[in-house]
Amino acid sequence: MPNYKIPDDERRRWNRKYREAPEAWLIPDLFLERAFSQYILPHFRHGGSALDLAGGAGRHAIWLAKQGWKVTLIDISETGVEQARQNAGPLAPHIHFVVDDLTRFQASQTATFEVVMAFFYLDRKVFSEIVRAVRPGGLLIYKMHTLAQAKLPGGPKNPAYLLEPGELLQLASGLRVLHYQERVAKKATAELVARKETTKEI
Repeated sequence: MPNYKIPDDERRRWNRKYREAPEAWLIPDLFLERAFSQYILPHFRHGGSALDLAGGAGRHAIWLAKQGWKVTLIDISETGVEQARQNAGPLAPHIHFVVDDLTRFQASQTATFEVVMAFFYLDRKVFSEIVRAVRPGGLLIYKMHTLAQAKLPGGPKNPAYLLEPGELLQLASGLRVLHYQERVAKKATAELVARKETTKEI
């Protein structure tokens, strides 16, 4: 994938976050485990390749590598990516670690993935490229805060980084939705599992 100039302010912000609380970025989101057992495993019993966008310190990439998958992790923070490399330990050879600016992400013309996943990352401008990175028959696993998060303690407040009701479904239009849920608990989130149909299925 091409390397882009990474905005220094954004990179510094995330480098600081990972340095200040490295232990906060270790436990995978339970949604990945549920999505794996209910959707990924039935479709890809023998594993495959996955793309982890804004993968940070590797909590999701490492978990998927433990299940036998090859994972490409991309994040803007070299501190986060280095932590991911260290956290992976013996699984590191199964993960391709990339420091890059996702605001200019472009799907490769030659390499697509059985699974593309993004947790708590939102850039509407590149969402169509994220969908393009899913190979036909592959799955998009996505979870992000919604606007209701602005009324809850903690978490982002800027509406630029919060999904409107039903917006995730619109962004993923063209994919077959296998699971979708919006909920407000400790966090306000929308979560999606969607499949890119093969030509024969369209």
